[in-house]
Amino acid sequence: MAAVAGCESHRATSSTPRPTSSPRPTGASRGAGAALRRKIASLLVVGFRGAQAPNWIIKAVRDGLGGVILFDQDLESKSVRNIRSPEQVTGLVNTLKSASPGRLIVSIDQEGGRTARLNPSNGFPATRSEAEIGAENSTSATGDWARGLVAGLTRIGVNLNYAPVVDLNINPDSRAIGKLGRSFSADPDVVVSNATEEIQAHRAAGVKTCLKHFPGSGSAAGNTDFEVVDVSDTWQVKELEPFQRLIQAGLADSVMAAHVLNKQLDPAYPASLSAATVTDLLRGRLGWRGPVVSDDMQAVAITDRYGAAEAVALALQAGLDLLVFANQQVHNERVVEETVDTITNLVRAGRITEDRIDQSVARVDSLRPKR
Repeated sequence: MAAVAGCESHRATSSTPRPTSSPRPTGASRGAGAALRRKIASLLVVGFRGAQAPNWIIKAVRDGLGGVILFDQDLESKSVRNIRSPEQVTGLVNTLKSASPGRLIVSIDQEGGRTARLNPSNGFPATRSEAEIGAENSTSATGDWARGLVAGLTRIGVNLNYAPVVDLNINPDSRAIGKLGRSFSADPDVVVSNATEEIQAHRAAGVKTCLKHFPGSGSAAGNTDFEVVDVSDTWQVKELEPFQRLIQAGLADSVMAAHVLNKQLDPAYPASLSAATVTDLLRGRLGWRGPVVSDDMQAVAITDRYGAAEAVALALQAGLDLLVFANQQVHNERVVEETVDTITNLVRAGRITEDRIDQSVARVDSLRPKR
């Protein structure tokens, strides 16, 4: 995810899909319709407010929601969101997992440094940033750092970490990456070697990882959570190298698509909504066969330009599998129901096939914890 909490923001005007009405299935079709809705729900990860699980998120989890994302701070209210202490958040995670009929994804952004949802304010150790680790560039130090990150995750039951950031630090003044210390280095070799250590530490503990932000956000000046960001004039082909090398080495569990507009790759759509970027480049040229995860689907960069429902359609058509709704820009307790309605109507209208949904279900299954 982009660095949501702790940054200045502009409220998004639209945060969740508003589907058009569709005839309600009757008779035997209801069973098939319910099965489709459950499959669609399994492709969503949603954020929520509360140190205890609210009723609406418990219901969504019971109805097949794919996963949740935890935050330390609530962007809108500037108050504590999900994490007050190790004991409290462990109880929260256990409650959510107990409500799930399947294998719930419990996810977080625990990159280290300023982007660490587990931190001293809620009873966890301070962690160094990727920039600090990359500057030292020591295999043993990186391994120790990564194992420290993972220890906090396994302690509370998180099974998917949206890390490592493998963006190159092209623009040290970037409000999304460079200024926050979120990149190991501008050197692909340094990024790959340190990301490798981080991923291996996660794998040893059974925690999945996510390479981000494809095809590279290190040259971006702005933050897609709060504005449209165009890297067409600053993006460099070498920004693909960390993704390509880690994929080829078998070290990728998932890849997050950025919301940046990059006209070198697609003249019309941002990467997260671009078939040219996700299907042709990431899956075709780089050979990635696993799950592709969205950055926050409520980010201003896409909701202001496309509207929430069209953004969902474009994301699925582009080849994304797991859609993340942080519920930070505007908090909406109906986000799961509305998004499932939207995608169900896309299938009924023929814009998305059920086979395409099944492909994503299979890919996302690789991210779920073993029973």
